[in-house]
Order: sequence, then structure tokens, then C-alpha cells
Amino acid sequence: MESPFKADILKGKVALLTGGGSGIGYEISTQLGKHGASIAIMGRRKNVLDSAVSALRSLGIQAVGLEGDVRNQDDAVRVLESTIKHFGKLDILVNAAAGNFLVPAEDLSPNGFRTVIDIDSVGTFTMCHEALKYLKRGGPGQDSSRGGIIINISATLHYTATWYQIHVSAAKAAVDSITRSLALEWGTDYDIRVNGIAPGPIEDTAGVSKLAPDDMLKEMEQNVPLYKMGEKWDIAMAALYLVSDAGKYINGTTLVVDGGLWLSRPRHLPKEAVKQLSRVVETRSRNAPVGIPKSRL
Repeated sequence: MESPFKADILKGKVALLTGGGSGIGYEISTQLGKHGASIAIMGRRKNVLDSAVSALRSLGIQAVGLEGDVRNQDDAVRVLESTIKHFGKLDILVNAAAGNFLVPAEDLSPNGFRTVIDIDSVGTFTMCHEALKYLKRGGPGQDSSRGGIIINISATLHYTATWYQIHVSAAKAAVDSITRSLALEWGTDYDIRVNGIAPGPIEDTAGVSKLAPDDMLKEMEQNVPLYKMGEKWDIAMAALYLVSDAGKYINGTTLVVDGGLWLSRPRHLPKEAVKQLSRVVETRSRNAPVGIPKSRL
């Protein structure tokens, strides 16, 4: 789909994306690059990084792949230093690295729970913490009157509760809290904007293919108010909005991009049955004897 944003809105910007070599992270990498940014991708799998960088460069995007694990502070430091070495500065950090799998709570080991917390929550904080000196107002390559931008990829699982994903729900709740706290502290002290994006079910992603069988996906689509799953492009456009000047006064917000799914519930009555019931109630109310409270009807 054609982007609604001008092609040069991120000209001269440098973005580092964890988990930016595949899925939603790769689409964000692509769209930030298409709109003028130089792209550094951090990931654990060299083959994925090499493939992603090759694809980005084929689009005319300046890109580099950097091996590293967000759970490892030394890796975070090294990747950030390498990004600065390649591009001279850092303007945008996108934390898209995540872990997930389905498991009943009673079958989830503490180590399994901890692994997802470490990737999603601790990894997000670690990358933010180590990137601060490069993103803050007046940091290396930064404008002396303006700071950088952080986007943390979250989810909607913890807004209510989600079957068999207690570990991810807890991790993403922590990510949202990190987003708000850093937005408050670093927005005030360093003019860094920190926001999140909470995607719903996005077609053609590992998350959907691993976590939901085909029959469940069809049922899910029926429950989404827009009656369709999202696309990776939708999340990338939300990211573009948040990192562009169009979003310059947005800070501490986690933008839900799920077609309204988290708000939805299955219909227990067809719409026509509800309309008929409403007409009956209205008729009884109009015909009620004077002096009898309608609440007693």
C-alpha cells in the first residue's frame, strides 16, 4: 500500500530496531528506511539479519545488521556503539524483540516465565537504559534543544486477560509501565519521547501462525469490529506517525492498533432480535398507567 507520509520525513535520521529483521519489526525497519532513515537491526540470528539487510539495501536503504541479545547488557552496549560508529548518531530506538508461546499456567516453569520477562521487559529496559546517552538532548549527534524517540512494541493481552499467555501478559504489562515511566522522567529531563504500539492479530506473522490455528483465526476475524486482521503495514504506519513531527506532542501513550478487537465481545443476540426487544420495552413503557414507576415494569 502507498504510504500517506512524505518520502523524506525521516531524512537524516538513524534508527536502531531490536527484532527488526523479521515480522512486524522488519516492516517497521522497511518503512522507516523508505522514508529516509538509516537503519541498524539488532538480532540473535545472523542469517535473518543478513537476509533483512540485503533486502533493505536492495530498496536503496542504508542498513546494517548487528548480532546481539537484548538480555545481555554487554551486547546492548556493543550494538549501540556499533550503530554510532556506522551512522554517527541515534535518533530512534524501536524495541520489537519479543518471545512468546502458548502454555497453561500450571505447565509453565519459572524459567519459561523468566525467559519471556527477560526478553520483553528486561530487554526493553536494558536497550533504553544503554541508549539514553545517545538519545538525550545534546547527546552524540543530537540537536542541543531536542532529544530522540523510543517506541516499545507491546500487546493488548493484559488489558483483560488472555488464555495460556500469563508470561507474555505480565511481560507486556511491564513494557507499558516502562513506557509511561520513561516518558515522564526522560521527557522532562532530556526531551525524549517514549511511546508504545500494541498490535492486535497481524496476518502473516510468526505470532499468529504459532499461536492461533486456522479455525480460531476465522472466529477471531468475526469478532473484530472491522471484520479483518491487521497488516504489518498498519503497525509500521503507526510507528511512522509516532516518530514523525506529526506525533511531536505525543508522549507516554501506547497506541492500540487492533481494529478494536480488545473491546469486542461475541454477540449473544442478533441485532434484529435486540431491536425487536427494544420496541417491546418502549411500547410497555408508553402504555404504563400513570403513577406506576417505570422501574417496576
